[in-house]
Amino acid sequence: MPLWLYWILLGLLAGTLAKFLLPGRDPSGCIFTVVLGILGALVGGMIGTWLGWGRVAQGSWDVRSLGIATLGAMVLLVLGRLARRL
Repeated sequence: MPLWLYWILLGLLAGTLAKFLLPGRDPSGCIFTVVLGILGALVGGMIGTWLGWGRVAQGSWDVRSLGIATLGAMVLLVLGRLARRL
């Protein structure tokens, strides 16, 4: 699978899981969900590397990478909600 397709699929899954776990009034378009998940994967990868959970590897598909990406997307959702309240 091409790397760009891998990131889009991971982003879609992570963004969907994050929005499912943190329901609320957010923009809920498909493109927004994919972008949220991709950015969440980047943020989650940085957090995971910082906490010593492992390094970010290209193209490795496992439950841990999905969980880290979802965690990052959830962090972005919470920060976006806080910023919108200000």
